[in-house]
Amino acid sequence: MASYKEALEYIHSLNRFGSKLGLENITNLLETLGNPHKGIKIIHVAGTNGKGSTCAMLDSILRHAGYKVGLYTSPYLEVFNERIRVNGRNISDDDIARLTQKVRDAISVMLQKNLGHPTEFEVVTAIGFLYFKEQAVDFIVLEVGMGGRLDATNVVLPLVSVITPISFDHQQYLGNTLAEISREKCGIIKRGVPVVSGPQEQEALQVIQKTCTELACPMMRVIKGCNDSLEQKHLIKYEPVQNSLEGQVFNVFTPKNNYQNLKIKLLGDHQLENAATAVGAIEALELSGINVPKEAICSGLENARWPGRLEILKENPVVLIDGAHNIAGIKTLKEAILKYFPQKRKILVLGILEDKDYRNMIEEIVSASDEIITTAPNNPRALSAEKLAAVVKESCSKMHDKKIRVREKKEIKEAAALALDSASPEDVIVFAGSLYMIGDVRTLLMRH
Repeated sequence: MASYKEALEYIHSLNRFGSKLGLENITNLLETLGNPHKGIKIIHVAGTNGKGSTCAMLDSILRHAGYKVGLYTSPYLEVFNERIRVNGRNISDDDIARLTQKVRDAISVMLQKNLGHPTEFEVVTAIGFLYFKEQAVDFIVLEVGMGGRLDATNVVLPLVSVITPISFDHQQYLGNTLAEISREKCGIIKRGVPVVSGPQEQEALQVIQKTCTELACPMMRVIKGCNDSLEQKHLIKYEPVQNSLEGQVFNVFTPKNNYQNLKIKLLGDHQLENAATAVGAIEALELSGINVPKEAICSGLENARWPGRLEILKENPVVLIDGAHNIAGIKTLKEAILKYFPQKRKILVLGILEDKDYRNMIEEIVSASDEIITTAPNNPRALSAEKLAAVVKESCSKMHDKKIRVREKKEIKEAAALALDSASPEDVIVFAGSLYMIGDVRTLLMRH
């Protein structure tokens, strides 16, 4: 592969093979490459919301404990290389070009044997495993792409399986009920491997508990509050202490430890759930003989960063970006902006993919807005700014106590400029609806 640009063009050209769920192709590809994923300690993270933040916290904690850590996440915000990191540094352009050629050669061997053609995500996953093997990482923190059971990452045998809160997303692939979606997510659970679950709806929790019982997996779950009447030994409890735009202070209580006055810079109540889940996953490593010092947990959480999630890019006016792209994410965003900016005028810039539950997302968020500008993410699946504006206006017309101005701009750059021009220094501008959209906004605003 001559260059990074050619490597990315080749990788993205593979989207013609779609999102083919199943482990046959990735298993054959990794075998052809010498099974680079084997022999590395792995924490495997599935769920609907909070996967990325939880992975970032796990990565930071393990690095503060002195380990060399590979982090595999998707999608990326600004550059493709973000998806594959070692000790916080993105894979280099040269390494992507070199390893893409290696994977491409392996695919040629597969095709000669009539073993089928891997998808784009399977190829990226294979590149990640090759890089982590070469870098001799101690741990991989591995985020599931979609679902779990048939996701390309599910070829691993982890030390811990983590399931963050499950809600509705990708129903066309994963099922139309919470139970069906949960069964797909629970596909990452392996016999005897400890499981840590974030807070769940009852329907999802029942599926997780049933799976853990059937596979003889020790299970810990996260809850808010410290109700002593609840069974203690399987619970990780957290309680908020302090909350501001500078960050959050909270306590976590596990069956083994009390963590007082932990700090995170990430905003939003949901990040306390993710932090408690990360603490539980780190403690679960003890079952494999790995003890992480309490100091590493504290400093790792405090130094964890995860761009694009309730991230403030500038002030006067406040400009906030958030990757909320499903109904649960939008509800969390709404709670956060009403909590952090109760008195401020809110300008919302929305860009959403057409295959998302955009009508319900819009119904949820419009009441927290004073002005809405629609645009389109830079993605073939994007809902047009015009169509999105029509749905937003329909939702706004149902509100009798508030008049919301709705405008549209096809280009993200134009939408951002309009929002900034419309805002006074006391206002807040929120960009949300798609990670693809906010990644472009982040690049745009950080350059200026």
